[in-house]
Order: sequence, then structure tokens, then C-alpha cells
Amino acid sequence: MTLHTLFDRSAAIAYSLNPLDRASGQREDEAFIAEKLTHSSCRFFAFSGDVPLLRIRDGVHEALFDHEEIESFKDSRQNIFLGLQPDGSAVFARAFDKGLVDDLAWRPDVEAMDLRSLAMRGLVAPEILGELSTAKEVLDWHHRHRFCANCGQETRITASGWRRDCANCGTQHFPRVDPVVIMLAIDGERCLMGRQTRFPEKMYSALAGFLEPGETIEDAVRREILEESGIACSHVRYFASQPWPFPSSLMVGCFARATGRDINVDIKELEDARWFTREEVVQMLIDEHPEGFNAPKPMAIAHHLLKEFAEKGGAVVP
Repeated sequence: MTLHTLFDRSAAIAYSLNPLDRASGQREDEAFIAEKLTHSSCRFFAFSGDVPLLRIRDGVHEALFDHEEIESFKDSRQNIFLGLQPDGSAVFARAFDKGLVDDLAWRPDVEAMDLRSLAMRGLVAPEILGELSTAKEVLDWHHRHRFCANCGQETRITASGWRRDCANCGTQHFPRVDPVVIMLAIDGERCLMGRQTRFPEKMYSALAGFLEPGETIEDAVRREILEESGIACSHVRYFASQPWPFPSSLMVGCFARATGRDINVDIKELEDARWFTREEVVQMLIDEHPEGFNAPKPMAIAHHLLKEFAEKGGAVVP
């Protein structure tokens, strides 16, 4: 068991556990990367577009492919070095065109499955899910950032997939992560939740929104709650974070102490918002609310915020 699994509550949330040694200082060492890439112990994640491919063996889904297996797929685009396993062997992500899924339709031993489905069904170990999440985020960044934002020229992949360089103007581009605050406003033994029109029927969740330039996490939490629900808040407490690979966000989970009570919903952002008692939250988490209200599933950090509130009530925020 690694230190972060012992001390970080974030590691218990889907997509968050990634025990690989990223070996970031060696990404530009071409000899090191070449040796690791060609070694027989090297393993690969395979992506068709942004969808992972899984090998099915004796009814078990496995996400890592060896050299022989990965070479059976045609027309790869690129390799991304993800890091080293405890035994020193390397893990890479290999990208293929979207059409590979169709080409493999005849193979019963290979299945394509998106990361949401993988998390919901629990078909791979948590650490594999986290490593796949990292791979998807980096590969998606490459797909969306082929051209230099400074001069418009096409860039090239460097640093084993962790940078793009522009030969025309010399600008270096790095994978980006978009931070999002997701939070519960707490009023004693009640918490504030909202729902968007795209949510499943009767599902309510924590409020959320992107951080803005020059803004602290605490200010973003207070601003988003106020803008979306009209509820003012004071103290903010960090809870945990979750990489969210759709396409590349970091969900920063927080609690906030409400200083107001009257809800004024911003209908551009939310369909509805309301206060839920601690007892109701307990019922929602186990799908036993008398009115049929329900909450996000354990793959989402919102579920873990609600679970913490259900267990500790107003004590979750100072």
C-alpha cells in the first residue's frame, strides 16, 4: 500500500489513484525512453480515439497489453510515456484512430469501453482506472491542441508526449487541466443541492463551477454558490479532489458554511435547488428517499461529499 492510499481520501475516489512513478525528469531522455519502450516488460494501454480497449481473457477484462498484443493493432498514431511500475517496467499509452473499434469488431477477445462505464461497472482495479484516466487526458489534449496558440503553426510532440513544441516561434505547450470547484453549502443539519436539466430524473447533486483567473478556491466556492442559488457563504473547507477526464478537469471538493437561507435559483445554470436534511441525504445515497430523490453514484466526488455530510452533519465545516 502506497503512502497516498493511506493518507489521502482523494485516492478512494474514481480516477484518482495512480501509483505509477511518473519519472517526469526522464521524459526527455530519449535513450531511457527507447530502452523502456522496447523492453519485453513494457506494457501498453490502447485507445481507439478516446476510448480504451480491453482484452478479455477467461471472462476477465484487462487493460494492459504486451508488445505482441499491441502490435496486432494497426495504424498507431503515437506513444505517451505514463510512468514506471514498482518493478521498473514502463507503461505507455498508445493511440489509434477511432476506426480501430470497427476493425476489431470481429474479435471476441477485445472490447472498447468508455471510462464512465468502466468506473460504473468496476471492471478494472482502481489504480488501472486512474492510469487510464491520465492517459485519456493527455491523449485528448494532443487531439485538441495540434496547433500553436501563439502563431497558428502545427506543433510536434516532445518530452515523451508531455509537451508540444512549435518549430516556428519556439513556444512550448503543456497539457492543461481545468480546475472546477464542487461544493456543498451547509446550514447546520441541512445541505444545499441543485439539479440541472441534463441530470437523471429526481437526481440532485453538489453545485459546481470553473475557477476563474486570479481567483482562489475559497472565493470560487463562495461565488459559484451565490451565483447559482443566491446563498451567501463564509468559511470554506477543502475535502478532496478528483481528476475528471471528460475531457480534462480537476474537481476540487469543498464544504462551505451558509450565512443565508433563502434560495434564488439562477435558471440559466440550474433547473432547481433546495435544502436537504441530513436524514434525506442518507436516504438518497441508498435510493430510499420517500419522494424518489437520488444522488450521484460513488464514481463521482459529489457522492463522497454527501457521504461525509451524512456521517458528520454540520461538523464537516468549521
